Amino acid sequence: MPPALDSFKFARVTTPVTPSDPINARILAISEDRLQGFQPDPLGEISRQSGVELPAVIERIQAMLRAGTIRRVRQTLLATNLAQGALVAWQVPEDKLTAAFDWMFQRDPFSGHVVIRTTDAGKTKYRLWTTLKVPQGFSLTTHCEFLCRQTGAERFVLLPAKKLFALGVGHVRRRGLEPGSRAEVLADIQDVAVVELTELEWRILEALKREFMPAELAPDLWTARARDAGVPLDQFLAMAADFNRRKIIGRFSTFLEHVKPLTTGEQVTRYNALFHWAVPAGREIDAGREVGRHHIMTHAYWREAGPEFHGVNIMGVAHGTDKQVLLAHKAAIDRHLEEAGIAVNYTNVFWGGRSEIKPSEISPLAYRKWLDENRVA
Repeated sequence: MPPALDSFKFARVTTPVTPSDPINARILAISEDRLQGFQPDPLGEISRQSGVELPAVIERIQAMLRAGTIRRVRQTLLATNLAQGALVAWQVPEDKLTAAFDWMFQRDPFSGHVVIRTTDAGKTKYRLWTTLKVPQGFSLTTHCEFLCRQTGAERFVLLPAKKLFALGVGHVRRRGLEPGSRAEVLADIQDVAVVELTELEWRILEALKREFMPAELAPDLWTARARDAGVPLDQFLAMAADFNRRKIIGRFSTFLEHVKPLTTGEQVTRYNALFHWAVPAGREIDAGREVGRHHIMTHAYWREAGPEFHGVNIMGVAHGTDKQVLLAHKAAIDRHLEEAGIAVNYTNVFWGGRSEIKPSEISPLAYRKWLDENRVA
């Protein structure tokens, strides 16, 4: 007689949700930052480039999103071409630092990255750093002055980007990079120029950029979004392709947590380094293209920081799990700049501590509503 069914113990099969799982790593190596521009079939493209079957790609991304391994899935925009933006350094009294951090993260949808930083060069009065986007027709300075009144910040320094040389956060594919690893060619130069949109274009763009919930992830990804925008699918796809040509589309991406431990206890990265370099006037583009070609760099910009930061004009961000390895990457870039004949008059590293990251809202409609709710003149 066969044993009764209830004598068997059935193991519950669960989908792995750690970034280190081999199949997940193959998916994430593509999905983090390899799908540049608008993709009519982004999940299918992840499948093709990773070699993982489409049903498994969808299942794995859904599972990682539900588990919090992936914090969001969305079509990103080149917000620097849609809204005025800047990196902002804030001088906040130490006893108000935590509250200021919380206010900007929780109550200001236009502040994206919110990070408390320390520096290897000693104590800095600029501990709080944020990214800020303010829609066309509004003022970065006025917005920051309002934030000062709400948080007790005493001073701020606006650091808008003049040129971009690297922009793409792919933590999984950057693991194990050798210090000095770089592209054979110089990094491209991306200009910063604000593009004006019609009301219809904003409506389509808002549907395009909204985060995907797990249940929304399906092969036919854009049909529901076209319906939300109130336009036929072919018009939605044509407009998205036009946005791409106008250089306002970033990448389709699955975003991992930067520093905070996952529910599994694993950390994707442990250290977030903001590198500063001051190079001679006239060499900013040369230096930015050399820095941006290094594979470790997730961001590289020309930003004029002024005397508060010793004339720094090139900044970049790198992430990693080992502080000494990141410093080795920095040393390799320093040597490379010297070999390229670019003098570095000053350099520093600002290390990220507590951090929260969310997309900066860029819609003029959302900004007007926020102004009304906060009674900002």
